[in-house]
Amino acid sequence: MSKSSPFIKGRGAQINPPSQYERVVRSAEPLDWALVASEWEEPELKTQYLETHPKTILNKVESPDIPLEWSLNPYQGCEHGCIYCYARNTHPYWGYSAGLDFERKILIKRNAAQLLEKALQKKSWKAAPVMFAGNTDVYQPAERKFGITRECLEVFWKYRHPVGLITKNSLILRDLDILQQLASENLVQVAISITTLQEETRLFLEPRTATVNQRLKTVETLSQAGIPVFVMAAPIIPGLNDHEIIPLVKAVAERGALGVGHTMVRLNGDVGLIFEDWIRKAMPDRADRVLNRIRDTHGGSLEEKRFGKRMKGEGNIAEIIHAQFRVAKEKFLKDRKMPAYNLELHEHYKSPQLRLF
Repeated sequence: MSKSSPFIKGRGAQINPPSQYERVVRSAEPLDWALVASEWEEPELKTQYLETHPKTILNKVESPDIPLEWSLNPYQGCEHGCIYCYARNTHPYWGYSAGLDFERKILIKRNAAQLLEKALQKKSWKAAPVMFAGNTDVYQPAERKFGITRECLEVFWKYRHPVGLITKNSLILRDLDILQQLASENLVQVAISITTLQEETRLFLEPRTATVNQRLKTVETLSQAGIPVFVMAAPIIPGLNDHEIIPLVKAVAERGALGVGHTMVRLNGDVGLIFEDWIRKAMPDRADRVLNRIRDTHGGSLEEKRFGKRMKGEGNIAEIIHAQFRVAKEKFLKDRKMPAYNLELHEHYKSPQLRLF
């Protein structure tokens, strides 16, 4: 797709770079994208749901940057279409592109709840918070059709097991009843992702997500229902949304959030190519400024793979961003904190006999 091609509304990625595992033979030579660009044009944009049949569902988190042991993804790929999403790079492992394919070829794990129940029943399993997300949004549009997230939450409640959720979709309010049950025993924490307060920016960055107002309302509704809510202002993209830090923290604090976290944008692998193509089409007058500022936070590159640095960045721009968050949290979120997970109940409920008492 050339730079003169029309902007594809309703999708994030504007190109579909080939999967290096399926359509391109890997070699020591760098890929000449210009030679294969014509192969990316695929006019059919309808979302496809493709069933997979995994044998396990819980993933061990190995990253020292993430303070959790386990994650669970009932879907692969995400129709939300967030242009910056690091999870795009996992789609090529399935033989699909990190571009448009990531948004329109959604892999469905129908047996996720059954696999989860088997895992939680094991005598060897010790309760540890499971992050219900990681490479997908568990409340993306597919959830309306398949309801796998709801089924898994019912399993977490049945076995009184701690779970965390992160989403940018107000569909989570459909499950308010079971979230309240989990919260009553300190078994759940919810993170709502909010990257901007500007609806116009949201439409470009995250085309199929809930609106800004819907997300703010979701924070408020969950908080009022007694469910601990954290907001992820992530990623911060210097030159695009970093000027919103203080008003964003103020807005979510007013709606009951107990904390705010943030990460710096990192554009590893195909995501860098996809993001640069997108911003030159969506915001041509700001493209160079934004790209150069991202490079300034990652040692001159759009990529960042170093543990300890990849989410924080470095340099003056990154330090200014971190300082703004410190000031905002001190002003608007002082003395607030998320409650600790209850890890004690699961051992009792793991046994069918003990659940009777």
